[in-house]
Amino acid sequence: MQIKDQIVLITGAGRGLGADVARSFAREGARVVLNYRNSEAAARELAADIGSEHAIALHADVTRADAVQALVTAAADHFGAPITTVINNALPDFSFNGDGRSKADGIGYGEFTAQFSGVVGGALNTIQAVLPGMKDAGFGAIVNIGTNLFQNPVVPYHDYTAAKAALLALTRTFAADLGPSKIRVNMVSGGLLRTTDASAATPEQVFDLIAGGTPLRKVTTPSEFADAVLFFASPWSRAVTGQNLVVDGGLVMN
Repeated sequence: MQIKDQIVLITGAGRGLGADVARSFAREGARVVLNYRNSEAAARELAADIGSEHAIALHADVTRADAVQALVTAAADHFGAPITTVINNALPDFSFNGDGRSKADGIGYGEFTAQFSGVVGGALNTIQAVLPGMKDAGFGAIVNIGTNLFQNPVVPYHDYTAAKAALLALTRTFAADLGPSKIRVNMVSGGLLRTTDASAATPEQVFDLIAGGTPLRKVTTPSEFADAVLFFASPWSRAVTGQNLVVDGGLVMN
């Protein structure tokens, strides 16, 4: 299915990377569902910028299965067709601040469960809500947003990294399970992005350190990362599933 014919749900689309991903899909002609939890004003402003024929902003806490199901139903009613593509981008409250992070000798398991609930639980709820529509359409593209930190923990964010590693496992097991239904599941993993709300607390010297360690000598931008997400929704990746593409300027090489 061409991107222009897809209805794309982006979770956590009110700000940061999610907003850039939404703009990228809209630029290619897709209809986009902008999910938000707290960023209502920003999500509605983005939907207005894109236009009501191609965008709708809908509230849901992705950790609640009933809220996600209501969102999926509302989106299908609005566009007159089911969601075909999902970008699992929503992130529990988290700040990429190496100085302020929880250290190994003090982090509590509650911090892990919060990240697992939002990252893995949120993706699970969203995927399960859209599956009936994807199966009816005979097409589905699911892209989970990961991180390069579990391959290169340049800053050891224990809880966040563990949750994203579990999301990669879910990506691969769901790819194996859903492939016969013509639903592909992949992951795009970035490093530190310059700059999102989540990375706003990152000191400039950290950006410089990471840029210096990449072959491209730069930190990836959200719009550059979003272009890679488009690939996994496009027909160019029609034979690709269960994969993890690292988009970080070559800092991590698989």
